[in-house]
Amino acid sequence: MAKIGVKKRYSLRKSKVSDIFNKLEEQIGESSALFKKERIEVVETTADFELYLTDKNPWLMELNGWVFPTLRGIVKNSFPERKVVVDAGAVSYMVNGADLMRPGVISVGRDIKKGLPFVIYEVTHGKPLAIAEALMDAAEMEAADKGKVGKNIHYVGDDLWNLEF
Repeated sequence: MAKIGVKKRYSLRKSKVSDIFNKLEEQIGESSALFKKERIEVVETTADFELYLTDKNPWLMELNGWVFPTLRGIVKNSFPERKVVVDAGAVSYMVNGADLMRPGVISVGRDIKKGLPFVIYEVTHGKPLAIAEALMDAAEMEAADKGKVGKNIHYVGDDLWNLEF
């Protein structure tokens, strides 16, 4: 991920806020209530996504038409949906921005769908490591023996993780 710059920052109207939370609910269901706030700010960035600030924290992002929590948002408000767990050997690769390879995967949530985001957790402490876009559905991911199963889009230590407001 390239260095992130802020182009614009502004508050959203209530009608737009409900659109954001409808998109979030499509991704994580009832857990979207964890992120609902009255005031949402949009941060247009030089990267290929938009950030949504809730309580001045970058907890949501929009990319490719979907809205999903950032890792900071997930650390603050953990939820059970869209979860993949990896073994300890995959941790160093995930936090360096590598894509998710099948051999490191221990468990796959049934709600993983191709082209949509999911959260990668490490097995030992259950901490979120990265957000990836699924390259296959859950059943295909479990059936695979090798190969790339997720494209890493946001990870611990990247520019989005370190962005301060």
